[in-house]
Amino acid sequence: MARDGSLLESEHCKHLAKPSGHRECRGGRCPKWKAGAWSQCSVSCGHGVQRRNVGCQLGPRKVARETECNPYTRPESERTCRAPLCPLYAWRTEEWQECTRTCGEGTRYRRVLCVDEDKGGEVHGGHCDPSKRPADRESCSLQPCEYIWITGEWSECSVTCGKGYKQRLVSCSEIYTGKENYEYGHQTAANCPGTQPPSVHPCYLRECPVSATWRVGNWGSCSVSCGLGVRHRSVQCLTNEDQPSHLCPAELKPEERKTCHNIYNCELPQSCREVQHLSGATEDGEYFLTVQGKLLKIFCAGMQSDHPKEYLTLVRGDAENFSEVYGHRLHNPTECPYNGSRRDDCQCRKDYTAAGFSSFQKIRIDLASMQIITTDLQFARTSEGHPVPFATAGDCYSAAKCPQGRFSINLYGTGLSLTESARWISQGNYAVSNIKKSPDWVFAEAPLSQEQPSEWA
Repeated sequence: MARDGSLLESEHCKHLAKPSGHRECRGGRCPKWKAGAWSQCSVSCGHGVQRRNVGCQLGPRKVARETECNPYTRPESERTCRAPLCPLYAWRTEEWQECTRTCGEGTRYRRVLCVDEDKGGEVHGGHCDPSKRPADRESCSLQPCEYIWITGEWSECSVTCGKGYKQRLVSCSEIYTGKENYEYGHQTAANCPGTQPPSVHPCYLRECPVSATWRVGNWGSCSVSCGLGVRHRSVQCLTNEDQPSHLCPAELKPEERKTCHNIYNCELPQSCREVQHLSGATEDGEYFLTVQGKLLKIFCAGMQSDHPKEYLTLVRGDAENFSEVYGHRLHNPTECPYNGSRRDDCQCRKDYTAAGFSSFQKIRIDLASMQIITTDLQFARTSEGHPVPFATAGDCYSAAKCPQGRFSINLYGTGLSLTESARWISQGNYAVSNIKKSPDWVFAEAPLSQEQPSEWA
Protein backbone atom coordinates (compact mmCIF):
# COMPACT_ATOMS: atom_id res chain seq x y z
CA MET A 1 0.00 0.00 0.00
CA ALA A 2 1.36 3.49 -0.89
CA ARG A 3 1.46 6.42 1.53
CA ASP A 4 -1.63 7.94 -0.03
CA GLY A 5 -3.55 4.73 0.74
CA SER A 6 -3.64 3.29 -2.78
CA LEU A 7 -3.00 -0.43 -3.36
CA LEU A 8 0.18 -1.55 -5.08
CA GLU A 9 1.42 -4.78 -6.48
CA SER A 10 2.92 -7.10 -3.81
CA GLU A 11 6.36 -6.98 -5.46
CA HIS A 12 6.74 -3.40 -4.19
CA CYS A 13 6.71 -4.73 -0.61
CA LYS A 14 8.81 -7.84 -0.97
CA HIS A 15 11.67 -6.22 0.95
CA LEU A 16 9.37 -6.10 3.97
CA ALA A 17 8.14 -8.97 6.20
CA LYS A 18 4.52 -9.86 5.16
CA PRO A 19 2.04 -9.95 8.12
CA SER A 20 -0.03 -13.17 8.69
CA GLY A 21 -3.51 -13.29 6.97
CA HIS A 22 -5.23 -15.61 9.55
CA ARG A 23 -5.08 -16.68 13.17
CA GLU A 24 -6.48 -19.46 15.34
CA CYS A 25 -9.82 -19.04 17.08
CA ARG A 26 -12.16 -21.24 19.35
CA GLY A 27 -15.86 -21.49 18.50
CA GLY A 28 -18.79 -23.14 20.45
CA ARG A 29 -19.51 -26.89 20.88
CA CYS A 30 -20.48 -28.88 17.73
CA PRO A 31 -23.89 -30.74 17.49
CA LYS A 32 -23.79 -34.52 17.97
CA TRP A 33 -26.09 -37.47 17.17
CA LYS A 34 -28.10 -38.81 20.13
CA ALA A 35 -29.94 -42.22 20.02
CA GLY A 36 -32.80 -43.39 22.31
CA ALA A 37 -33.44 -46.85 23.76
CA TRP A 38 -34.43 -49.71 21.45
CA SER A 39 -38.16 -50.69 21.40
CA GLN A 40 -39.40 -54.23 22.06
CA CYS A 41 -39.36 -56.68 19.16
CA SER A 42 -42.36 -56.19 16.84
CA VAL A 43 -43.34 -59.89 17.05
CA SER A 44 -43.75 -62.33 19.93
CA CYS A 45 -42.34 -65.20 17.88
CA GLY A 46 -40.13 -65.48 14.83
CA HIS A 47 -38.26 -62.61 13.09
CA GLY A 48 -39.28 -58.99 13.73
CA VAL A 49 -37.98 -55.40 13.92
CA GLN A 50 -36.77 -53.07 16.73
CA ARG A 51 -36.80 -49.27 16.38
CA ARG A 52 -35.41 -46.23 18.30
CA ASN A 53 -35.37 -42.46 17.97
CA VAL A 54 -32.18 -40.80 16.56
CA GLY A 55 -31.77 -36.98 16.53
CA CYS A 56 -29.18 -34.22 16.15
CA GLN A 57 -28.63 -32.43 19.46
CA LEU A 58 -26.53 -29.52 20.70
CA GLY A 59 -25.70 -30.02 24.32
CA PRO A 60 -27.85 -31.99 26.70
CA ARG A 61 -31.21 -30.39 25.74
CA LYS A 62 -31.06 -28.24 22.63
CA VAL A 63 -32.28 -29.92 19.42
CA ALA A 64 -30.42 -29.04 16.23
CA ARG A 65 -31.23 -29.59 12.61
CA GLU A 66 -30.10 -32.97 11.27
CA THR A 67 -28.12 -31.16 8.55
CA GLU A 68 -25.84 -29.79 11.29
CA CYS A 69 -24.71 -33.33 12.24
CA ASN A 70 -22.40 -35.52 10.20
CA PRO A 71 -24.64 -37.77 8.10
CA TYR A 72 -21.91 -40.40 7.84
CA THR A 73 -21.84 -40.99 11.58
CA ARG A 74 -25.63 -41.15 12.10
CA PRO A 75 -26.55 -44.20 14.32
CA GLU A 76 -29.05 -46.73 12.88
CA SER A 77 -32.71 -46.29 13.94
CA GLU A 78 -33.95 -49.79 12.98
CA ARG A 79 -32.59 -53.32 13.30
CA THR A 80 -33.86 -56.89 13.01
CA CYS A 81 -34.72 -58.97 16.06
CA ARG A 82 -35.52 -62.61 16.71
CA ALA A 83 -38.12 -63.82 19.22
CA PRO A 84 -38.70 -67.46 20.26
CA LEU A 85 -39.82 -69.87 17.54
CA CYS A 86 -43.54 -69.65 16.61
CA PRO A 87 -45.85 -72.58 17.57
CA LEU A 88 -47.01 -74.98 14.86
CA TYR A 89 -50.78 -75.51 14.33
CA ALA A 90 -52.52 -78.28 12.39
CA TRP A 91 -55.98 -79.80 11.82
CA ARG A 92 -56.88 -83.04 13.65
CA THR A 93 -60.03 -85.15 13.16
CA GLU A 94 -61.94 -87.45 15.52
CA GLU A 95 -63.77 -90.67 14.60
CA TRP A 96 -66.89 -90.54 12.42
CA GLN A 97 -70.21 -90.77 14.30
CA GLU A 98 -72.94 -93.20 13.28
CA CYS A 99 -75.01 -92.50 10.16
CA THR A 100 -78.14 -90.41 10.83
CA ARG A 101 -80.26 -92.92 8.91
CA THR A 102 -80.40 -96.65 9.46
CA CYS A 103 -81.47 -97.12 5.85
CA GLY A 104 -81.39 -95.02 2.72
CA GLU A 105 -79.33 -91.87 2.27
CA GLY A 106 -78.14 -90.20 5.49
CA THR A 107 -75.28 -88.12 6.89
CA ARG A 108 -72.51 -88.80 9.38
CA TYR A 109 -70.49 -86.21 11.31
CA ARG A 110 -67.13 -85.90 13.07
CA ARG A 111 -65.29 -83.24 15.06
CA VAL A 112 -62.48 -81.31 13.33
CA LEU A 113 -60.09 -79.53 15.72
CA CYS A 114 -57.24 -77.03 15.34
CA VAL A 115 -54.43 -78.10 17.71
CA ASP A 116 -51.06 -76.73 18.86
CA GLU A 117 -48.62 -79.52 17.92
CA ASP A 118 -46.02 -78.31 20.43
CA LYS A 119 -48.36 -78.19 23.44
CA GLY A 120 -50.89 -80.72 22.17
CA GLY A 121 -54.01 -78.69 23.14
CA GLU A 122 -56.97 -77.43 21.08
CA VAL A 123 -56.82 -73.78 19.95
CA HIS A 124 -59.11 -71.45 18.05
CA GLY A 125 -59.72 -72.51 14.45
CA GLY A 126 -58.40 -69.19 13.15
CA HIS A 127 -54.82 -70.41 13.82
CA CYS A 128 -55.11 -73.17 11.18
CA ASP A 129 -55.26 -72.83 7.39
CA PRO A 130 -58.99 -72.82 6.46
CA SER A 131 -58.25 -74.10 2.94
CA LYS A 132 -56.82 -77.33 4.42
CA ARG A 133 -59.66 -78.00 6.89
CA PRO A 134 -60.90 -81.63 6.55
CA ALA A 135 -64.64 -82.25 5.99
CA ASP A 136 -66.75 -82.60 9.14
CA ARG A 137 -69.68 -84.37 7.41
CA GLU A 138 -70.30 -86.78 4.56
CA SER A 139 -73.17 -88.75 3.10
CA CYS A 140 -73.67 -92.37 4.14
CA SER A 141 -75.95 -95.25 3.24
CA LEU A 142 -76.05 -98.44 5.31
CA GLN A 143 -78.69 -100.32 3.31
CA PRO A 144 -81.77 -99.66 1.15
CA CYS A 145 -85.11 -98.90 2.88
CA GLU A 146 -88.28 -101.00 2.72
CA TYR A 147 -91.70 -99.30 2.84
CA ILE A 148 -94.93 -100.57 4.44
CA TRP A 149 -98.36 -99.23 5.37
CA ILE A 150 -98.92 -98.77 9.11
CA THR A 151 -102.48 -98.48 10.44
CA GLY A 152 -103.63 -97.32 13.86
CA GLU A 153 -106.59 -98.43 15.95
CA TRP A 154 -110.09 -97.43 14.83
CA SER A 155 -111.60 -94.57 16.81
CA GLU A 156 -115.02 -94.79 18.41
CA CYS A 157 -118.06 -94.05 16.24
CA SER A 158 -118.56 -90.32 15.72
CA VAL A 159 -122.20 -90.53 16.89
CA THR A 160 -124.00 -92.49 19.59
CA CYS A 161 -126.98 -93.17 17.35
CA GLY A 162 -127.74 -93.12 13.64
CA LYS A 163 -125.18 -93.14 10.87
CA GLY A 164 -121.65 -92.03 11.74
CA TYR A 165 -118.06 -92.80 10.95
CA LYS A 166 -114.88 -93.94 12.68
CA GLN A 167 -111.31 -93.03 11.84
CA ARG A 168 -107.77 -94.32 12.17
CA LEU A 169 -104.28 -93.15 11.30
CA VAL A 170 -102.80 -94.59 8.11
CA SER A 171 -99.19 -93.78 7.25
CA CYS A 172 -96.45 -94.91 4.93
CA SER A 173 -93.25 -95.77 6.80
CA GLU A 174 -89.80 -97.00 5.96
CA ILE A 175 -88.77 -100.08 7.93
CA TYR A 176 -85.28 -101.31 8.80
CA THR A 177 -84.99 -104.87 10.10
CA GLY A 178 -81.21 -105.15 10.28
CA LYS A 179 -81.28 -105.01 14.10
CA GLU A 180 -83.16 -106.94 16.72
CA ASN A 181 -85.84 -104.23 16.96
CA TYR A 182 -87.78 -102.61 14.12
CA GLU A 183 -87.15 -98.97 13.32
CA TYR A 184 -89.71 -96.81 11.48
CA GLY A 185 -89.62 -93.46 9.71
CA HIS A 186 -92.53 -91.58 8.14
CA GLN A 187 -92.54 -91.25 4.36
CA THR A 188 -94.88 -89.89 1.67
CA ALA A 189 -97.65 -92.22 0.50
CA ALA A 190 -96.11 -92.48 -2.97
CA ASN A 191 -93.26 -94.62 -1.58
CA CYS A 192 -95.52 -97.42 -0.30
CA PRO A 193 -96.70 -100.28 -2.51
CA GLY A 194 -100.32 -101.03 -3.33
CA THR A 195 -103.45 -99.12 -2.42
CA GLN A 196 -103.54 -97.08 0.78
CA PRO A 197 -105.73 -98.74 3.45
CA PRO A 198 -108.92 -96.76 4.29
CA SER A 199 -108.69 -94.26 7.13
CA VAL A 200 -112.49 -93.69 7.44
CA HIS A 201 -115.21 -96.33 7.87
CA PRO A 202 -118.98 -95.93 8.29
CA CYS A 203 -120.59 -97.08 11.55
CA TYR A 204 -124.14 -97.47 12.92
CA LEU A 205 -124.58 -98.22 16.63
CA ARG A 206 -128.34 -97.95 17.04
CA GLU A 207 -131.36 -96.02 15.88
CA CYS A 208 -131.79 -92.57 17.38
CA PRO A 209 -134.82 -91.82 19.63
CA VAL A 210 -137.53 -89.53 18.28
CA SER A 211 -136.83 -85.84 18.91
CA ALA A 212 -138.06 -82.59 17.47
CA THR A 213 -136.34 -79.35 16.48
CA TRP A 214 -137.34 -76.02 15.04
CA ARG A 215 -136.86 -75.89 11.27
CA VAL A 216 -136.78 -72.59 9.41
CA GLY A 217 -137.31 -71.81 5.74
CA ASN A 218 -135.62 -69.19 3.63
CA TRP A 219 -136.49 -65.56 4.13
CA GLY A 220 -138.96 -64.26 1.60
CA SER A 221 -138.46 -61.12 -0.43
CA CYS A 222 -138.92 -57.70 1.13
CA SER A 223 -142.51 -56.46 1.17
CA VAL A 224 -141.55 -53.22 -0.57
CA SER A 225 -139.53 -52.64 -3.71
CA CYS A 226 -137.68 -49.67 -2.29
CA GLY A 227 -137.39 -48.56 1.33
CA LEU A 228 -138.26 -50.15 4.70
CA GLY A 229 -140.38 -53.33 4.62
CA VAL A 230 -140.85 -56.78 6.20
CA ARG A 231 -139.58 -60.27 5.34
CA HIS A 232 -141.28 -63.55 6.34
CA ARG A 233 -140.15 -67.16 6.63
CA SER A 234 -141.71 -70.42 7.75
CA VAL A 235 -140.87 -71.80 11.21
CA GLN A 236 -141.97 -75.39 11.98
CA CYS A 237 -141.44 -77.89 14.77
CA LEU A 238 -140.53 -81.21 13.08
CA THR A 239 -139.27 -84.62 14.19
CA ASN A 240 -136.28 -86.41 12.71
CA GLU A 241 -138.75 -88.00 10.29
CA ASP A 242 -139.97 -84.52 9.24
CA GLN A 243 -143.32 -84.99 11.00
CA PRO A 244 -145.05 -82.03 12.75
CA SER A 245 -144.57 -82.04 16.52
CA HIS A 246 -145.35 -79.98 19.61
CA LEU A 247 -142.17 -81.05 21.49
CA CYS A 248 -140.08 -78.00 20.57
CA PRO A 249 -139.48 -75.46 23.40
CA ALA A 250 -141.44 -72.28 22.70
CA GLU A 251 -138.73 -70.01 24.17
CA LEU A 252 -136.30 -71.23 21.50
CA LYS A 253 -138.61 -70.62 18.55
CA PRO A 254 -136.79 -68.57 15.85
CA GLU A 255 -138.37 -65.34 14.62
CA GLU A 256 -140.75 -65.55 11.66
CA ARG A 257 -140.47 -61.97 10.45
CA LYS A 258 -137.93 -59.14 10.41
CA THR A 259 -137.60 -55.71 8.94
CA CYS A 260 -135.78 -55.19 5.64
CA HIS A 261 -134.39 -52.28 3.68
CA ASN A 262 -134.89 -52.96 0.00
CA ILE A 263 -132.65 -50.74 -2.12
CA TYR A 264 -132.37 -52.91 -5.24
CA ASN A 265 -134.85 -50.76 -7.19
CA CYS A 266 -133.62 -47.44 -5.82
CA GLU A 267 -131.28 -46.79 -8.74
CA LEU A 268 -128.18 -47.98 -6.87
CA PRO A 269 -125.76 -50.30 -8.71
CA GLN A 270 -125.37 -53.91 -7.61
CA SER A 271 -122.11 -54.62 -9.46
CA CYS A 272 -119.17 -52.80 -10.98
CA ARG A 273 -120.66 -53.46 -14.41
CA GLU A 274 -123.79 -51.57 -13.35
CA VAL A 275 -121.59 -48.72 -12.08
CA GLN A 276 -120.29 -48.38 -15.63
CA HIS A 277 -123.81 -48.32 -17.11
CA LEU A 278 -125.42 -45.98 -14.54
CA SER A 279 -122.61 -43.42 -14.07
CA GLY A 280 -120.27 -44.02 -17.01
CA ALA A 281 -117.33 -44.40 -14.60
CA THR A 282 -114.08 -45.74 -16.12
CA GLU A 283 -111.62 -45.33 -13.23
CA ASP A 284 -110.70 -48.11 -10.82
CA GLY A 285 -111.67 -47.20 -7.27
CA GLU A 286 -114.13 -47.51 -4.38
CA TYR A 287 -117.87 -47.36 -5.21
CA PHE A 288 -121.03 -47.88 -3.13
CA LEU A 289 -123.01 -50.95 -4.22
CA THR A 290 -126.10 -52.65 -2.82
CA VAL A 291 -125.15 -56.21 -1.90
CA GLN A 292 -127.99 -58.43 -0.67
CA GLY A 293 -129.85 -55.45 0.77
CA LYS A 294 -126.80 -53.81 2.33
CA LEU A 295 -124.96 -50.72 1.15
CA LEU A 296 -121.27 -51.68 0.88
CA LYS A 297 -118.12 -49.99 -0.32
CA ILE A 298 -116.65 -52.18 -3.09
CA PHE A 299 -113.41 -51.62 -5.02
CA CYS A 300 -113.98 -51.95 -8.77
CA ALA A 301 -110.95 -53.06 -10.80
CA GLY A 302 -110.68 -53.18 -14.60
CA MET A 303 -113.27 -50.42 -15.12
CA GLN A 304 -111.98 -49.78 -18.63
CA SER A 305 -112.87 -53.36 -19.63
CA ASP A 306 -116.22 -55.02 -20.31
CA HIS A 307 -115.87 -57.30 -17.29
CA PRO A 308 -114.74 -55.34 -14.22
CA LYS A 309 -114.09 -57.29 -11.02
CA GLU A 310 -115.31 -56.62 -7.46
CA TYR A 311 -112.84 -56.54 -4.56
CA LEU A 312 -113.33 -55.99 -0.84
CA THR A 313 -110.79 -53.61 0.73
CA LEU A 314 -109.51 -55.07 4.01
CA VAL A 315 -109.57 -52.23 6.54
CA ARG A 316 -107.11 -53.95 8.91
CA GLY A 317 -104.64 -54.41 6.02
CA ASP A 318 -102.20 -57.20 5.26
CA ALA A 319 -100.84 -57.37 8.83
CA GLU A 320 -104.03 -59.20 9.87
CA ASN A 321 -104.89 -60.83 6.54
CA PHE A 322 -102.27 -63.32 5.46
CA SER A 323 -101.69 -66.96 4.49
CA GLU A 324 -98.61 -69.06 5.17
CA VAL A 325 -97.27 -72.49 4.25
CA TYR A 326 -94.36 -73.01 6.70
CA GLY A 327 -91.10 -74.12 5.06
CA HIS A 328 -89.26 -75.92 7.89
CA ARG A 329 -89.40 -79.70 8.37
CA LEU A 330 -88.17 -81.53 11.45
CA HIS A 331 -85.39 -84.07 11.01
CA ASN A 332 -87.43 -86.30 13.33
CA PRO A 333 -91.06 -85.87 12.18
CA THR A 334 -92.48 -87.79 15.14
CA GLU A 335 -91.57 -85.00 17.60
CA CYS A 336 -93.27 -81.73 18.54
CA PRO A 337 -90.47 -79.75 20.24
CA TYR A 338 -90.81 -76.61 22.37
CA ASN A 339 -94.46 -77.48 23.19
CA GLY A 340 -95.42 -76.67 19.61
CA SER A 341 -93.85 -73.19 19.64
CA ARG A 342 -92.08 -72.08 16.49
CA ARG A 343 -88.30 -71.59 16.68
CA ASP A 344 -85.91 -70.86 13.81
CA ASP A 345 -83.10 -72.79 15.55
CA CYS A 346 -85.08 -76.04 15.53
CA GLN A 347 -83.53 -79.31 14.36
CA CYS A 348 -85.03 -78.75 10.91
CA ARG A 349 -84.30 -78.44 7.26
CA LYS A 350 -85.88 -75.63 5.25
CA ASP A 351 -86.63 -77.47 2.02
CA TYR A 352 -90.43 -77.67 1.76
CA THR A 353 -90.99 -76.73 -1.90
CA ALA A 354 -94.62 -75.61 -1.41
CA ALA A 355 -93.69 -73.03 1.27
CA GLY A 356 -94.72 -69.40 0.90
CA PHE A 357 -96.17 -66.31 2.61
CA SER A 358 -98.75 -63.98 1.03
CA SER A 359 -100.45 -60.96 2.60
CA PHE A 360 -103.59 -59.27 1.28
CA GLN A 361 -104.81 -55.66 0.97
CA LYS A 362 -107.96 -56.60 -0.99
CA ILE A 363 -109.77 -59.86 -1.75
CA ARG A 364 -111.93 -60.65 -4.74
CA ILE A 365 -115.57 -61.45 -4.00
CA ASP A 366 -118.29 -63.04 -6.16
CA LEU A 367 -121.32 -60.88 -5.34
CA ALA A 368 -123.75 -63.40 -6.83
CA SER A 369 -122.72 -66.30 -4.59
CA MET A 370 -121.06 -64.24 -1.82
CA GLN A 371 -117.98 -66.44 -2.13
CA ILE A 372 -114.43 -65.20 -1.64
CA ILE A 373 -112.27 -66.17 -4.61
CA THR A 374 -109.27 -67.22 -2.56
CA THR A 375 -106.95 -67.80 -5.55
CA ASP A 376 -107.13 -64.21 -6.87
CA LEU A 377 -103.83 -62.60 -5.81
CA GLN A 378 -104.04 -59.31 -7.74
CA PHE A 379 -103.84 -57.25 -4.54
CA ALA A 380 -101.65 -59.68 -2.60
CA ARG A 381 -97.95 -59.46 -1.84
CA THR A 382 -95.88 -62.65 -1.70
CA SER A 383 -92.82 -61.91 0.45
CA GLU A 384 -91.49 -65.47 0.65
CA GLY A 385 -91.62 -68.58 -1.53
CA HIS A 386 -94.71 -69.45 -3.56
CA PRO A 387 -97.98 -67.49 -3.55
CA VAL A 388 -100.48 -68.88 -1.01
CA PRO A 389 -104.27 -68.45 -1.55
CA PHE A 390 -106.33 -66.41 0.92
CA ALA A 391 -107.48 -68.20 4.11
CA THR A 392 -105.01 -71.04 3.46
CA ALA A 393 -102.24 -72.47 5.62
CA GLY A 394 -100.11 -75.58 5.81
CA ASP A 395 -96.76 -77.16 6.58
CA CYS A 396 -94.86 -80.42 6.49
CA TYR A 397 -93.23 -79.76 9.88
CA SER A 398 -94.22 -82.81 11.93
CA ALA A 399 -96.39 -85.92 11.89
CA ALA A 400 -97.43 -85.13 15.47
CA LYS A 401 -100.13 -82.63 16.45
CA CYS A 402 -97.80 -79.71 15.94
CA PRO A 403 -99.21 -77.30 13.31
CA GLN A 404 -96.98 -74.39 12.25
CA GLY A 405 -98.55 -72.94 9.08
CA ARG A 406 -100.81 -69.96 9.80
CA PHE A 407 -103.51 -67.79 8.28
CA SER A 408 -105.42 -64.76 9.52
CA ILE A 409 -108.69 -63.18 8.30
CA ASN A 410 -110.01 -59.86 9.63
CA LEU A 411 -113.09 -58.42 7.88
CA TYR A 412 -113.54 -55.66 10.49
CA GLY A 413 -114.99 -52.48 8.96
CA THR A 414 -115.95 -54.10 5.63
CA GLY A 415 -119.62 -54.65 6.48
CA LEU A 416 -119.26 -58.40 5.85
CA SER A 417 -118.43 -61.43 7.97
CA LEU A 418 -117.85 -65.16 7.48
CA THR A 419 -120.95 -67.33 7.37
CA GLU A 420 -121.44 -69.79 10.19
CA SER A 421 -121.36 -72.56 7.59
CA ALA A 422 -117.81 -71.66 6.51
CA ARG A 423 -115.55 -74.71 6.83
CA TRP A 424 -111.90 -75.48 6.16
CA ILE A 425 -110.94 -78.78 4.54
CA SER A 426 -107.85 -80.53 5.88
CA GLN A 427 -105.68 -82.38 3.36
CA GLY A 428 -102.61 -84.61 3.61
CA ASN A 429 -101.35 -87.08 6.20
CA TYR A 430 -101.60 -86.23 9.92
CA ALA A 431 -103.59 -83.06 9.19
CA VAL A 432 -104.21 -80.93 12.29
CA SER A 433 -106.07 -77.62 12.56
CA ASN A 434 -107.00 -75.24 15.34
CA ILE A 435 -109.22 -72.49 13.90
CA LYS A 436 -110.27 -69.65 16.20
CA LYS A 437 -113.17 -67.39 15.22
CA SER A 438 -114.56 -64.27 16.86
CA PRO A 439 -118.20 -64.41 18.09
CA ASP A 440 -119.34 -62.11 15.27
CA TRP A 441 -117.43 -64.18 12.65
CA VAL A 442 -115.52 -61.08 11.51
CA PHE A 443 -112.12 -62.46 12.57
CA ALA A 444 -110.55 -65.93 12.17
CA GLU A 445 -107.04 -67.28 12.55
CA ALA A 446 -105.44 -70.71 12.77
CA PRO A 447 -102.33 -72.82 12.63
CA LEU A 448 -102.79 -75.65 10.12
CA SER A 449 -100.42 -78.47 9.23
CA GLN A 450 -99.61 -81.08 6.62
CA GLU A 451 -100.30 -79.47 3.25
CA GLN A 452 -103.81 -78.29 4.15
CA PRO A 453 -105.16 -75.68 1.73
CA SER A 454 -108.24 -74.14 3.33
CA GLU A 455 -111.43 -73.85 1.31
CA TRP A 456 -114.82 -72.33 1.84
CA ALA A 457 -117.59 -74.93 2.24
